[in-house]
Amino acid sequence: MSNTLKISLKPNEKIYINGAVIRVDRKVTVELMNDVQFLLESHVIQPEDASTPLKQLYFILQVMLMNPPGAADAREMFRRSLPLLLASFADEQICGALKQIDRMVGEDHIYEALKAIRALYPLERRALGGNDDIPGAQRPLAVGARY
Repeated sequence: MSNTLKISLKPNEKIYINGAVIRVDRKVTVELMNDVQFLLESHVIQPEDASTPLKQLYFILQVMLMNPPGAADAREMFRRSLPLLLASFADEQICGALKQIDRMVGEDHIYEALKAIRALYPLERRALGGNDDIPGAQRPLAVGARY
């Protein structure tokens, strides 16, 4: 099969597959033989960590994967949140990516949408005033500093 995916898990690591939480007790490789919705434990954020607009959007989509019975409500929340995010960001790269993420969600490619949101975190930090992790980014001048 061409759709197989091998995932290596460490002892006590969790993976969320189609809403089920699976924890392994030893190092193991899991081969997913068909299309499934999954999320690795290292990609899960807690509600208190959803502290920026994109992390909040990520959390909404994460709920869709981790809680299939609540997916319809989470999808509706995503639909209400996305236009607000598009209106709040002036960065064209972020807005363009959000439109692609909307398409991914519409096509039910939630994992890919989550991955795309994670890739936007550095741009969001820059847009919100912090840019320490973006190579070559201009650093804001200290108050009273001159060019």
